[in-house]
Amino acid sequence: MTSEPSDPQTAQELRVEKHDQAVPEKYAAFMRTGWGDRELDLPPHPVTPWAAARRARLAELFPGERLVVPAGTFKVRANDTDYRFRSETAHTHLTGNQTSDAVLVVEGGESVLYARPRSSRDTDEFFRDRQYGELWAGRRPSLGEISASLGIETRHIDELAAALGGTTKTRVLRGVDAGVDKLVAADEGRDADLARVLSELRLVKDEWELGELQQACDITTLGFEDSVREWDRVLEFGERWIEGTFFRRARAMGNDIGYDSIVGGGQHATTLHWIDNSGPITPGELMLLDMGAEASSLYTADVTRTLPIDGRWTTLQRDLYTAVLQAQQAGIDAIRPGVHFRDPHHAAMDVLAHALEDLGLLPVSAEEALAPDSKVYARWTLHSTSHMLGMDVHDCAATAMEVYPEGPLAEGMVLTVEPGLYFQVDDLLVPEELRGIGIRIEDDIVVTADGARNLSAALPRDPDAIEEWMGSLRG
Repeated sequence: MTSEPSDPQTAQELRVEKHDQAVPEKYAAFMRTGWGDRELDLPPHPVTPWAAARRARLAELFPGERLVVPAGTFKVRANDTDYRFRSETAHTHLTGNQTSDAVLVVEGGESVLYARPRSSRDTDEFFRDRQYGELWAGRRPSLGEISASLGIETRHIDELAAALGGTTKTRVLRGVDAGVDKLVAADEGRDADLARVLSELRLVKDEWELGELQQACDITTLGFEDSVREWDRVLEFGERWIEGTFFRRARAMGNDIGYDSIVGGGQHATTLHWIDNSGPITPGELMLLDMGAEASSLYTADVTRTLPIDGRWTTLQRDLYTAVLQAQQAGIDAIRPGVHFRDPHHAAMDVLAHALEDLGLLPVSAEEALAPDSKVYARWTLHSTSHMLGMDVHDCAATAMEVYPEGPLAEGMVLTVEPGLYFQVDDLLVPEELRGIGIRIEDDIVVTADGARNLSAALPRDPDAIEEWMGSLRG
């Protein structure tokens, strides 16, 4: 249900509900008076110089054109309940802005951020609107506060439509804000090219970004530690307890989780994206934890550890885990500038294929299984070993194929290395003692000038170190 504010000269649609009480004119008039003013404490954003350089580079790539990059708006979860807002990655990468409904326009080497500011006291919005009203949703920053914090010229979002007029060639990052999409006629090829460039601009991380990714990994490490410290509760309440425990740390020290946590006990570890997290934790089995904290800057970690629920490996568990660990290390060792993006994957798969051969599972030799026209080993490895990482957990997704994933690695790129072995509970081609076991090890790796650096190295990977780590945390 929508209704109009009392002042027809400032009429706008309010986000109210049918169960809200009627607002008499006297009440509305009274509410608009007697309010003091205050400034929000918005210090200069540390990304400001980095974001300005990114916008300058973007403008150079599209001379004489207008580029429109929205932040997005709220998404409905159920009826009148929205998901917590998370700004579009490219928009925040270029500005640092995380307020909803904003739009960046880059034109002629100049950038303007069109934003929805704090609620005016001239309308009913500030005390009636459930989505944007200050008394409902909190105080949004003013245009001046946004501009001073982000170091960018900021104008009211109501001026956007006029700014997008004229004959200037305009490209829009589509599918982010339906209202913005309607303001400019679509050109599928040109708009897709903008999306591609925006992804490719994020491939090589600058110094500030690497610091934010390190912070995300450090928070993630603490979240894993929290989970093990509460192992008695984990055994009592199952997968849900770890999901909630990790989320608490991610929210306390960052923005959120970077993706739905995967907490797979026992056979759930063989489901690659098990996010129900509704199962029990059974002693004697393994648990796969794929979790990542998203820093307040929106850069996310993506880390996986497989742990023995008893705190000690069985001989079989240790042997299988060691094979995956050796595969992961082979993948990490393959990383350096100039190598093909898929080289770490091939290095890891070579190790796993030979391990599967040693287990007697392959119908052919490891060399035959590794051939491009075979890959039968992948029945038990399932997925690629790496993806780019940054503000999106699967970052730079619109990049041209020949650049990523078919291009070379370069210094400053950040990628995961995450091989795994998965033996489904109903796989009749493996011995019964292997069925229902899933193992994955994942770390976040930055390409350096002469190799690689593990941003998530604080979490132990060695099987002996894991036993010691779990024992120390559990007391």
